[in-house]
Amino acid sequence: MAAPNNPVRSITIVGGGTAGWMTAAVLSQWLSKVKIRLVESEEIGTIGVGEATIPHIRNYFALAGIELRDVLEHSMATFKMGIQFVDWGAPGEAYIHGFGKIGRDMLWLHPHQLWLAARARDPGRVKSFDHYSLNCLAALENRFAFADARNPQSPLADLDYAYHFDASLIARLLRTKSEERGVERVEGKIVDVTKADDGSIASVTLADGRTVDGDFFVDCSGMRALLIGGALGVDYEDWSQWLLCDRAQAVPCESVSPLTPYTRATARTAGWQWRIPLQHRIGNGHVYASSLMSDDAAADVLLANLDGKPLADPRPVRFQPGRRVRVWEKNVLAVGLSAGFLEPLESTSIHLIQTAVHRLLALFPAEGISQADVDEFNLQARIEMEDVRDFVIAHYKVTRRSGEPFWDYVREMPVPDTLAERLDLFRSSGRFFKHQAAELFAEESWVQVLIGQGLDMRADPVTQFVDDDALFGFLDDLADVIGDVARDLPDHAAVIESLLKGAAPQAAPVAPPRMNFTINYPARS
Repeated sequence: MAAPNNPVRSITIVGGGTAGWMTAAVLSQWLSKVKIRLVESEEIGTIGVGEATIPHIRNYFALAGIELRDVLEHSMATFKMGIQFVDWGAPGEAYIHGFGKIGRDMLWLHPHQLWLAARARDPGRVKSFDHYSLNCLAALENRFAFADARNPQSPLADLDYAYHFDASLIARLLRTKSEERGVERVEGKIVDVTKADDGSIASVTLADGRTVDGDFFVDCSGMRALLIGGALGVDYEDWSQWLLCDRAQAVPCESVSPLTPYTRATARTAGWQWRIPLQHRIGNGHVYASSLMSDDAAADVLLANLDGKPLADPRPVRFQPGRRVRVWEKNVLAVGLSAGFLEPLESTSIHLIQTAVHRLLALFPAEGISQADVDEFNLQARIEMEDVRDFVIAHYKVTRRSGEPFWDYVREMPVPDTLAERLDLFRSSGRFFKHQAAELFAEESWVQVLIGQGLDMRADPVTQFVDDDALFGFLDDLADVIGDVARDLPDHAAVIESLLKGAAPQAAPVAPPRMNFTINYPARS
């Protein structure tokens, strides 16, 4: 172990897959003086399915030195502008949690506050909340464009995106980049772990007798948590009292048109089903509670609700929702599933890997391991994971579905105090506050989900000072402008085809004056 004043000069990553190679790609890009080895076995499979991401993934690719064309070409990626939730608030309803900004503020009042006030005054005069977000409307129209920041008053400046990609293919791309930068891949199955006198990890032993040592270890061994759990015995905090789903069935199917720039999550009787569109196929999965549905029944539900012909048999995955109480212990950092698991409802699996790697760079023990750095890392990881947990739980808690044991339970269950307080505040005034920097989800995300789920809420009382003409005129302006812009954007599939042929990424054309937001503030009386 690298004690204080004993710099880390060698890192051993245990496990490959997305987590292992994401870690290797960034560390090898920025830690040129550190020897990096990755141990993985072809005998041990990875959970390689279609993965959906959130916009922060672009920061990761920039840090790892991965170009946009590399992602599109080598992982069969498509663009993602948000997530559509079908039948979650109630059967027959749908909404989109879109990326990017929502409309424009009126002074200090946010668009959702104005929308809530307008809905309370005259529900027939407002459109669904999706109509006030360019990302949402563009997604529904199967349109895509890159943001254009040259005109900040244009809604084109608010466009944002992430990716859908094949997790196995992205891991292969990252492996290639990592090995080009000197990462040594060690093939072998780990059969033993050796500790040093101070309890830290000294080395791992492979089935053929070879040993691999290191000053620092990154545990990317998945749910086995070989080092952080098995060798160091760090406890796992179970969250299944709030998150009932503990199984998933995954299967790819043939592609169908159009190529949608959004993930879809459809509520099912005892869980939900994902749909992730890639260039060459669609990734599908059914997440469910095994206490309420058998594996065979879950597979039947999945296969009965595919858009295309299945390309394989459903593949079962078991998991336990929760987190490792400390993700950094001694000289081991857990990254990926070894650190915890939350169902991929909001596409956070890749993001949690990304932030762990970014955080390791920020707190890297170049001069030895500092307990203060370890404690800070663990604190930030806990805050982030609990924020994602609360956001996922909110999708279940705030529902009007009834008459189904799964949904009846989650609707009535007690939730963590942190979530209960946030829901109470939003219910009473539509207000939202981000409490800590490590929290992932911002106001726009919470607002879209809570409104989409149908939370019974009041607008900010201050909206009473905005008269009807100003209120409805403002919202009409937003919806009209955003609608016009969305319909004029290029086709999603056509943009990808152009980029794959070598075209440079280009922002959408500068919006003509009619596409600028005109904000008519209320007159003083």
